[in-house]
Amino acid sequence: MQNNTLQQYKTAIRKKYETEKGGKYFDYLYKPSRGKLRDLCWLIFENNPTKEDLNVFSNLLGLDFDHSKKNKFKEKKDKFRPIETFLKGETDPSNIDAINMAAILVDFEPRPFKKFYEMSKTGEIKPAKKLEKTKTVFEKKSATKREKPEKKSKKRSFFLDFKSMFF
Repeated sequence: MQNNTLQQYKTAIRKKYETEKGGKYFDYLYKPSRGKLRDLCWLIFENNPTKEDLNVFSNLLGLDFDHSKKNKFKEKKDKFRPIETFLKGETDPSNIDAINMAAILVDFEPRPFKKFYEMSKTGEIKPAKKLEKTKTVFEKKSATKREKPEKKSKKRSFFLDFKSMFF
């Protein structure tokens, strides 16, 4: 069950990414790169991170978050490569710390995976298929509202009228 739940976690993070990439951190998430994700990470961790988020930071990067060690942090750009490729949909990482960092960067809740897993066992998290089905229904309804019947133009071409006068 854990592997299935891990896939649900990854899917939910990617869905959250799709909604967030046009939001507050558009500049960092629209076309993510290792450098942009690293900079976003620093920005997020400067603003009172949770203890669990700090643990993910420490596990992934191998150093504790410290405002005075920004230069040391900037050297860790390559650690964001699996997150970049995961968000772009190019890879499916197995490193749980990279997945948890991706959840932090897109502000996915519940995180980290342990909390997501525990909540899924109690049934507090809705399965991704139901969310997809609901989204599809709403998209269809909004699409039918936007469609307007096309009015055929009563104007005729000048050349057709000219042709009909002589032939």
